[in-house]
Amino acid sequence: MTVRVRVEGSLLKWARERSRQSLEDLSSRFPHLPAWERGEVEPTVKQLEKFAQATHTPIGYLFLEMPPEEHISIPDYRTIGDIGVTKPSADLLDTLYLCQQRQEWYRDFALQNRQDRIPFVRSVDVGAPVVEVAKQMRTILSFDVSNRGSNWTDALKNLFEGADAKGILVMVNGVVGSNTHSKLDPHEFRGFALVDDLAPVIFVNGADTKAAQVFTLAHELAHIWLGESAISNADLTSTTTNAVERWCNQVASEFLVPIDTIRGLSSEVVLRDGEIERLARRFKVSTLVILRRIYDAGILGWEHYRRVYAEELDRILKLMEDRSGGGGGNFYNTQPLRVSKRFARALIISTL
Repeated sequence: MTVRVRVEGSLLKWARERSRQSLEDLSSRFPHLPAWERGEVEPTVKQLEKFAQATHTPIGYLFLEMPPEEHISIPDYRTIGDIGVTKPSADLLDTLYLCQQRQEWYRDFALQNRQDRIPFVRSVDVGAPVVEVAKQMRTILSFDVSNRGSNWTDALKNLFEGADAKGILVMVNGVVGSNTHSKLDPHEFRGFALVDDLAPVIFVNGADTKAAQVFTLAHELAHIWLGESAISNADLTSTTTNAVERWCNQVASEFLVPIDTIRGLSSEVVLRDGEIERLARRFKVSTLVILRRIYDAGILGWEHYRRVYAEELDRILKLMEDRSGGGGGNFYNTQPLRVSKRFARALIISTL
């Protein structure tokens, strides 16, 4: 005998929208979904279980009278055109909760092993000079221009390792946990920082471009220095009015490319063929970061900068598409970066 269950159509619609899947996409797996949402047909228990799994929704939520209010537990500075994003996806929430669980475990591990508190966490405020803070960060993380490696991919790897060596748990992942079917959307968020003086965590969305990841990491490092946990869209084209985000963007830019090294150049010089690429090779950063610093130095106006930036981003994305190959990488090579090498080492020590 088929057993059907009474479920409010508004809850099914909420679960679908929360999963960021369209009605058309889910209807290919659940042909009666439109009728379920209208209350014309009731799903079976088995169908409801499969729907909950497909939308990454705890099945108990679907038996409530109305959708629950889900809030991000840290400040949310994400914006789209300076308008706050109010509804986090299930993927974002799951990633945040997972990182918070890891942070809690590592904090207990650090306490049990009498690890020292990290002195630079919460060491500055938004009134601190951007140039001085960026210089201090480069010194502590050993990220001067002279020791960044041979290219910006090496520089990103060295920055990951430098932050890890100083006690920061840096996690980079493009999916939820190890679920390759739940890919993170860089348009929703690029990263977040969870501040703690024993177990600070930085999460970088690995589905984003490498060029964007290096700026996101620098931005979240500024959050750690500031002592402000937050989720944000660290964006090189941002015009945010939020004081914290604006300060972190400024520190990240100065950290990667000191403004004094850009000032004095003219627009004719920086925009001639090969000059931006030369500067990018010198500082081991992407050409997008160089363009931002050229704008910061007053060499380009805002509209000119936005246009050139968009053209350069299109060029990079096309190059990435042309170079992309098959295969998803080695799980055992990528897993330590997903959970942070520091966390993985601690977990192995604790297990042994």
